[in-house]
Amino acid sequence: QVQLVESGGGLVQAGGSLRLSCAASGRIFSFNDMGWYRQAPGKQRELVARTTIGGSTNYADSVKGRFTISRDNAKNTVYLQMNSLKPEDTAAYYCYANGVKSDSLGPVITTSSGYWGQGTQVTVSL
Repeated sequence: QVQLVESGGGLVQAGGSLRLSCAASGRIFSFNDMGWYRQAPGKQRELVARTTIGGSTNYADSVKGRFTISRDNAKNTVYLQMNSLKPEDTAAYYCYANGVKSDSLGPVITTSSGYWGQGTQVTVSL
């Protein structure tokens, strides 16, 4: 059973910084894709940033230049460094992962829904 557990959310003033972490546990050798989505009240869940095991990344236009995604493949952990936070960044942030290998020789299994964490709240005040 794969689990993703986020940490690092909280309340911060505009212009401040937060670092989110997401650690995966279970029978996991690696994930091809890991990333972060967010959902504000009354809005749809949207992509924030994603990264592949090879190191490529992509970001939502709204966070480019302010947020940085990184990962530690040995620990199956993904991070999101958020700088210059704005009130419009306020949302629940969810960790995402897909393309899992259970061991080094096994196949990569990609599901239609992927794996999701329980979410961590980020609130940015004026």
